[in-house]
Amino acid sequence: MKNSTKSLSKNLLISIALFLLLAGILSGYNLSSEKIEQVSLASVVEQINAEKVKSVDVSGDKLLVTLSDGRKQTANKEADASFTTILSNYKVAAEKMQKVAIDVKTESGMSLWLGTLLPFLIPFLLISVFVYFMMRQVQGANTRAMSFGQSGAREIPKNAKDRVTFKEIAGVKEAKEELLEVVDFLKNPKKFISLGAKIPKGVLLMGSPGTGKTLLARAVAGEANVPFFHISGSEFVEMFVGVGASRVRDLFARAKKNAPCIIFIDEIDAVGRQRGSGIGGSHDEREQTLNQLLVEMDGFDPNQGVIVLAATNRPDVLDPALLRPGRFDRRIVLDEPDINDREAILKIHARNKPLAEDVDIRRVAERTPGFSGADLANLINEGAILAARRNKKKVGQIELLESIEKVMLGPERKSHILSEQERKITAYHEAGHALVAHMLPNSDPVHKISIISRGFAAGYTLKLPLEEHRMHRKAEFLDDLAVALGGYVAEREIFGANNLTTGASSDLRKATRLARQLITDYGMSDNLGPRTFGEKEEMVFLGKDMHHARDYSEKVAEQIDVEISAMINTAMETAQQIIRRDRQHMEKIVGVLLEKETIEKEEFEALFETHPHKDQSDASGGRGLHAAADDGAPAASTDWKPRPA
Repeated sequence: MKNSTKSLSKNLLISIALFLLLAGILSGYNLSSEKIEQVSLASVVEQINAEKVKSVDVSGDKLLVTLSDGRKQTANKEADASFTTILSNYKVAAEKMQKVAIDVKTESGMSLWLGTLLPFLIPFLLISVFVYFMMRQVQGANTRAMSFGQSGAREIPKNAKDRVTFKEIAGVKEAKEELLEVVDFLKNPKKFISLGAKIPKGVLLMGSPGTGKTLLARAVAGEANVPFFHISGSEFVEMFVGVGASRVRDLFARAKKNAPCIIFIDEIDAVGRQRGSGIGGSHDEREQTLNQLLVEMDGFDPNQGVIVLAATNRPDVLDPALLRPGRFDRRIVLDEPDINDREAILKIHARNKPLAEDVDIRRVAERTPGFSGADLANLINEGAILAARRNKKKVGQIELLESIEKVMLGPERKSHILSEQERKITAYHEAGHALVAHMLPNSDPVHKISIISRGFAAGYTLKLPLEEHRMHRKAEFLDDLAVALGGYVAEREIFGANNLTTGASSDLRKATRLARQLITDYGMSDNLGPRTFGEKEEMVFLGKDMHHARDYSEKVAEQIDVEISAMINTAMETAQQIIRRDRQHMEKIVGVLLEKETIEKEEFEALFETHPHKDQSDASGGRGLHAAADDGAPAASTDWKPRPA
């Protein structure tokens, strides 16, 4: 809006400047004209009788008189009467008139038209220029009255140069198999129609941000080689009533004219949220737009060749009418890629980048569990930027590994210099995490420890699973609790209870949240039994959890608090025992950290004689990123990416 106002003011100033320039030119022309004395017609007659006039030029009702001494005068006459007739009426003798050279000038058509129209033409041109600039500004702001109800969907025609196919998308094997039916229908509709089969009208792509929903939709259009209409859900909704519904009608009308084709609505939750949940009642603009979308999806022939694809990361807030058979019949979930998919995705994004000989894509994939496709693309790009900053011709392994940490935690804060005491506290804190994680068999192995500040963290301990699983065991969660409290316990053991710092605040918050989830969500409390506690109440129009409704008594709430405290205390005792028993190993870790600031996996494991993770890997099966849950929710930790301890 601010830019629009600036542009409008600029165009107005340009119009005013043109007007002033033209007015100046015209006034300058008039000023530059020779000044001639204006006299009456009677005076001209007297001078003719006195034989003082040499010539008279007659132009319409204007007289230009040239005297014998060279002076010039002007006078006016009647427009309808000739000059000789006027002289005769004034009783001027014929011999007197013969001594005066009378020249009657007839105006040409061009000069006549210019003389007549020029006073009107100049203001008209100025007004036209001003209106042109104003209309141009209005059009640029996308508020044209004539096209206000048009959809504005971006059309990618078939055979486009930037066409995407399934070959350019790694992973999501099951999703591609589901969408191949859509592609086959668009290519060979008769095969389905002859069997009486009806292709789904709509396909809903669900998944976390960055999992490739939009890219997959474009690949469907590219494989089928059909036009692709792309629009965001938020582009339908306007403050003016009826505009959104009009844009929906226009979009489907355009699609029918270009059938077979694909309509892709990104972030459909912006317009497809449950009706009746808005603050403004049940007839607001958003709901009218949704109603029109429902009508259009019911209205067109399923064999017409128009297929609607939509994407969202909030399927839980969509209106049930959208999800019923006949609209979005098919729902496809896009998960986070596993290690093999991550390797394939990394190879695709690294195709056009020069990689050094030491680059091991598999190792990079191992270090990125929980990364989405967008995260991996950003990782490769950050590695290339880092290599360019170091004036390298190729992207090396070290740049890629550093980019992982940058994507996860942010850039290094080199300007944030810790004091010697703060470095020492941070070193013991991270050593506590690493030592407890190494000694507990059900914890993820330590891959890196650092006391270099990144983002908001003064230091971090990076743990990665041996294998990726979707189910976690209670023993793994309990070990996670002990690891989370390892830094707090280390600070307390070394510096005393009165010298604890705020560095453990996030660890305590994580441990408390994890313990509560184990009891209230996963039924892992021996005393409270296998049940859940609390129901989530959600305001759909806000799109986020507001609070948990308590479905239990105050007595049960006290029991939950007691269980949480007991679980955390047990975990703290476990961490305390390990740190006191293996104090010498922690001192070794701290010594290396204070010297090098960073310890990689190989150097860290060389500090120990035993390796519990290698001994117990067959029994534990490693750690996964997600736990088993009825609703498919993430595990105890709500983070999708591996986080530092």
